[in-house]
Amino acid sequence: MADKEPEALKMKREIGLIGGVALVSGTMIGSGIFMSPQFLLAYAGSPGASLVIWALSGVVAMFAALSYTEIGTIISESGGDFIYILRIYGSCPAFFAAITFIMVVKPFGIAAMAISITEYAMAPFYPGCYPPQLLVRYAAAVAILVVATVNILNVRLAIRIQVVFLVAKVVTLTFIIIGGIVKLIQSSTVIVENLKLENAFKGTQYSLDTLGMAFYQGLWSYDGWCNLNYVTEELKRPEVNLPRAVVIAISLVTGLYLLVNVSYLTVMTPKELMSSSAVAVTWGNKVLGSWGWIMSVAAALSAFGSLNGTFFSGGRVCFVAAREGHMVSIFILTPSPALIFTTIISLVVLIPGDFQSIVNFFSFTAWFFYAITLSGLIYLKIKKPELPRPYRVPIILPILVLIAAIFLVLAPIIDKPQIEYLYVTLFIFSGVIIYIPFIHYKLCPGLLTKLTVFLQLFLKVAPAEKNL
Repeated sequence: MADKEPEALKMKREIGLIGGVALVSGTMIGSGIFMSPQFLLAYAGSPGASLVIWALSGVVAMFAALSYTEIGTIISESGGDFIYILRIYGSCPAFFAAITFIMVVKPFGIAAMAISITEYAMAPFYPGCYPPQLLVRYAAAVAILVVATVNILNVRLAIRIQVVFLVAKVVTLTFIIIGGIVKLIQSSTVIVENLKLENAFKGTQYSLDTLGMAFYQGLWSYDGWCNLNYVTEELKRPEVNLPRAVVIAISLVTGLYLLVNVSYLTVMTPKELMSSSAVAVTWGNKVLGSWGWIMSVAAALSAFGSLNGTFFSGGRVCFVAAREGHMVSIFILTPSPALIFTTIISLVVLIPGDFQSIVNFFSFTAWFFYAITLSGLIYLKIKKPELPRPYRVPIILPILVLIAAIFLVLAPIIDKPQIEYLYVTLFIFSGVIIYIPFIHYKLCPGLLTKLTVFLQLFLKVAPAEKNL
């Protein structure tokens, strides 16, 4: 290296261990555990198989998060998959990762969470049926705008909200678990028979397509396991706090999810669970009677906290991609322009989508790039073992998660191909149309500079300093 590169603009380190645990577990515990159980059970076909998939999803999330922890201590920069792919594979594949996460993965995740918030908030007003979809989308848009405003105005406030909502989520899930235990003690022999091993796996479906879709729903509920990697530069002592936060958060969430699903199955029959429009509300009506609406409020608040955590980390991808020259420079001012852009895309996703399809496309796309990142970690472990890495995992962990990621990407296509997955794949690779002229050859820099200056004045933010 002949010349020293200018130091890039960096974020302040304001997140400690508690904030890290809150960000990871607070993002994971959200819409998934309140929206996915009925879909996962329908795909799995039996209560026993659904519980196995919930447990395996937790194991996959833990192994993946630990693997990401190692790569996060080797490449201790914010940006998650984008920055890892950039440093390992170079500019072109990193650009595809940035575009996909900014245009598909994060907005789809945000839209799904916002829909779950509004469906639960409205459930008491529409007992036994789904609320009007147009009303759901309008309310979801309001939820997105509120969370975006909080994250744009104050980072510390966003983290405090995350901690407070994490406590509320854990209390809610603990209440469901205790309610299930009480119901089990008081239960009839029918419920006991349904939980017996010989009855638990009746009707299990074994096709690749249904297994893949079941894991999509399960892993969606654990989504957020890698969110801390998007804000590594803001984490205090990342070499210590990153692995600790991941292990604490995912262990907590996996245990809670299994116990909550057992509680659901204790209170409801599998048919009741699969036909429920809001599983926590149905549970609340059966256990709490006229006070069942409390579960609607608790589930909505839980999803709101998850939405807040996703917004907090999602805007950092735009910020880091712009800092590396892979997005227009307006996003390097502060995370605010990136969050505004993410908000706009998320609002667009709300127009045609429904929760189940959004989750499936989100999972397909996300695990495609998780596989690329994990292959990069395996490459670094084999080819560059001398790189300093304060935290190490056995190579078998990223290999196992890579196999799982490949299965998740290919299973729905091989067993029952759908044209929508082809559209998503074409969208990912269509980024070459933007990359070649605007990133590789840097066309129209003057226009983008004028737009950057305008937004600097409009948002009242300072430009990034560069050594010319």
